[in-house]
Amino acid sequence: MNRWAAQAAENPQKIAFPEATEEKILLAARQAADAKAIVPVLVGDGAAIRAAAEEFGVDISDMEVLENSEEALRAIAAAYSAFNPLFSEKAVCRRGKDSMTYAFILQALDRVDGVFAGLVHTTGEVILAAQTYVGLKEGVSTASSIGILDVPGYEGPEGNLLAFGDSAVCVDPGPEELADIAISACQTVSDLLGWEPRCALLSFSTNGSAEHPLAQKVRDAVAIANEKRPDLAIDGEFQLDAAICPAVAAKKVSRESRVAGKANIVIYPDLSAGNIGVKLMQQFAHADAYGPLLQGFIKPVSDCSRSAPVSELVGNIIMLAVRAGRRKEQV
Repeated sequence: MNRWAAQAAENPQKIAFPEATEEKILLAARQAADAKAIVPVLVGDGAAIRAAAEEFGVDISDMEVLENSEEALRAIAAAYSAFNPLFSEKAVCRRGKDSMTYAFILQALDRVDGVFAGLVHTTGEVILAAQTYVGLKEGVSTASSIGILDVPGYEGPEGNLLAFGDSAVCVDPGPEELADIAISACQTVSDLLGWEPRCALLSFSTNGSAEHPLAQKVRDAVAIANEKRPDLAIDGEFQLDAAICPAVAAKKVSRESRVAGKANIVIYPDLSAGNIGVKLMQQFAHADAYGPLLQGFIKPVSDCSRSAPVSELVGNIIMLAVRAGRRKEQV
């Protein structure tokens, strides 16, 4: 996290916070700003934001506050209607009264570099707003998420870090959706961490050890992902131990694999497995789970768990800032 913070501080990005009356959001924005990792932009009712900051004892005197007043919305409505003709100026003025909607409109127009939400809004609400006002990348049909586990005592190929997805968005992805999640995860990990992605799709079966439609779904997803992106190291189906433990992989995977035993990304077969897996790691391994980082969108978006401590929020914000900076470098 220190390395990411230092990287973000080299080129601080403007991150919008549409839930800026929440104590944890204000504290996290303050800490990220103090690390010089971001330029916070607090979006919404200015009077309510300032009152909340005073109540919680958070100094926002050096932060920009962008109000979604009628005057501000009228000023931006024409620009957004030109950008997205599906929305009239009148519709922009009406819908922009919602702070999160306004934040995504600002992002679509490059007035801010990233949007951080999810403490008040559900993940579904964040995704719907991001899809509606920012949009998905060309060729991507599935919005999904990825997270980073920081696991004390784990000694994997990237130290104690392991990327995982999707544990927040896709409830029961089919093979095409799983393939999309894996491909997007490789891109996110490469952008954020600079790793060479090695992505394992997980199942209760390893390399055909069980015949069941649920295992076949994962095998089909691997085939689709490999056809779409043969340049990426995406493999499976693997049980978790076969994916990350070289000794187990040597016994269970009797073929060449760029991934088995050395995966740095694991993809869960559905949301039940993902949610349970992450919470097991948090509760029993005392792991920090940074994320979920939403992926598949044209511009960087980040969601957060409503139960996340401030430390995890700060980590998510810094990772969002790094992704936003990388996107600018690539454009």
